[in-house]
Amino acid sequence: QVQLAESGGGSVQSGGSLRLSCAASGYSGRRYCMGWFRQVPGKEREGVATIDSDGTTTYGDSAKGRFTISQDNAKNTLYLQMNSLKPEATAMYYCAAAGGPSRCDVGGYHALSYWGQGTQVTVSS
Repeated sequence: QVQLAESGGGSVQSGGSLRLSCAASGYSGRRYCMGWFRQVPGKEREGVATIDSDGTTTYGDSAKGRFTISQDNAKNTLYLQMNSLKPEATAMYYCAAAGGPSRCDVGGYHALSYWGQGTQVTVSS
């Protein structure tokens, strides 16, 4: 059973940066798609960025040019570097992973089987 644990959230001012981490455990073999999603209460979950097993990445429109997804396979950790943060980025951020081959894009959160508990990001103006 894959388990994901996010960290790195917090409160920053507009224009600031944060780096989220997602520690993965329980992998018994090949890793598949992983990604970051966010959600604000009352709104649908939104895809932020994904990275497939071959390194292919996708980004949501709000993340392009400012956020970078990466992974360190040796540390079993997924990262999301967020720069030039805006107040509209305020949300709970979730790390997710697929249990096998699947679509891997920011619109495909339904395809991901494993989810962390989330880490809160708050950006003040």
